[in-house]
Amino acid sequence: MKLQDIIEETYCALSANKARSILTILGIVIGISSVIVMLSIGQGAQNSITSRIESIGSNMITVYPGAQRTGGISAGRGSAKTLTILDSEAIANEVINIKAVSPEISSRYQITARGTNTNSQVIGATENYIIVNNLEIESGDFINSQNNSTYAKVAVIGPDVRDDLFGEDVDPVGETIKINKISFQIIGLTKSKGGTGFGSQDDMIFIPISTVQRFFSGDEYLSSIAVAAENSDSMNLVQEEITQLLLDRHNINDSTLADFRILNQEDVAETASSIAKTLTLLLGFVAGISLIVGGIGIMNMMLTNVTERTREIGLRKSIGAKPKDISLQFLIEAITLTIIGGIIGIVLGYIIAWGVTYFGSIATKTTIFSAILAFCVSGFIGIIFGYYPAKRASKLNPIDALRYE
Repeated sequence: MKLQDIIEETYCALSANKARSILTILGIVIGISSVIVMLSIGQGAQNSITSRIESIGSNMITVYPGAQRTGGISAGRGSAKTLTILDSEAIANEVINIKAVSPEISSRYQITARGTNTNSQVIGATENYIIVNNLEIESGDFINSQNNSTYAKVAVIGPDVRDDLFGEDVDPVGETIKINKISFQIIGLTKSKGGTGFGSQDDMIFIPISTVQRFFSGDEYLSSIAVAAENSDSMNLVQEEITQLLLDRHNINDSTLADFRILNQEDVAETASSIAKTLTLLLGFVAGISLIVGGIGIMNMMLTNVTERTREIGLRKSIGAKPKDISLQFLIEAITLTIIGGIIGIVLGYIIAWGVTYFGSIATKTTIFSAILAFCVSGFIGIIFGYYPAKRASKLNPIDALRYE
């Protein structure tokens, strides 16, 4: 059977019932576009999570207090008061291969200014905070050692805080805000790093850590100690040295009884990336169900075609057509439907993914791999769901087929 004959016969067969062919193609279009959109959303979420974690600080190790227990009941990790400024100074002086150490005290407070207010995260910090957390200053200056030594009531705010209190495109340096009814003068504005939620550095206020201890917390304890390693290769060694140093300082012999915990930034990034990959696979699997439904639609249509064209099949066999020619014809018709649907679905999927990002503010990322995968899957579905009807057509007895009404 010549290629030209196959093409002409496929066109005639599919165009004989255009409505049925279009509806069958539509099932594949919906399935393919759904897979591309879901995969792009999952991939976009994975990239967004990874970039936000990396923006917090590369090569960073964070030490948190352990869990406080009352009557055998744990209040949760980070609830104990075990870390002090002296611990951070010991880490800075005794641990090698580190770039900077940033002791931090964190809590949320109501902030007021010019008759407006917001609730924001207030970070007690030193001058090393911007080094460890890759923070940049848009205008003004960051907290320095003199601010800490004099218990200065100065603050550096993030762009989200600026927008809430003073409006966009306003330089807040020199303005006054009140934190827990205590006045602070703004000396700096940080550059936007993106991100939303309580962990966003754009929604934070930074004040001297000594000021926090004197006017807010009233003690010497820290919420965390952030350490920037010199490079990624030395992170494990730095983590081990910090662990041993703090165990010795806190007079703890058994590491399982440590009153602190250490998080490695790489471990956090890998965990978040793993979760995002699982989410992407789940979204792809859910969308793939619609492809199976589309494949069943193709099988249904081809079986209907076999029934309607029984006499035609019998006539072809009676004049010498071989079973493989009949099987090939119906299989190509099924593959043609899926490929057409696949191409349209890929284009539609890319358009929808772009629209989700543009109108829905949800990060998506479409890749060539997803398009190739979707195209291959559409062809595979055509073969799988077209094989049975094609095989059934090829096995028809020509005499019975010619008698069929």
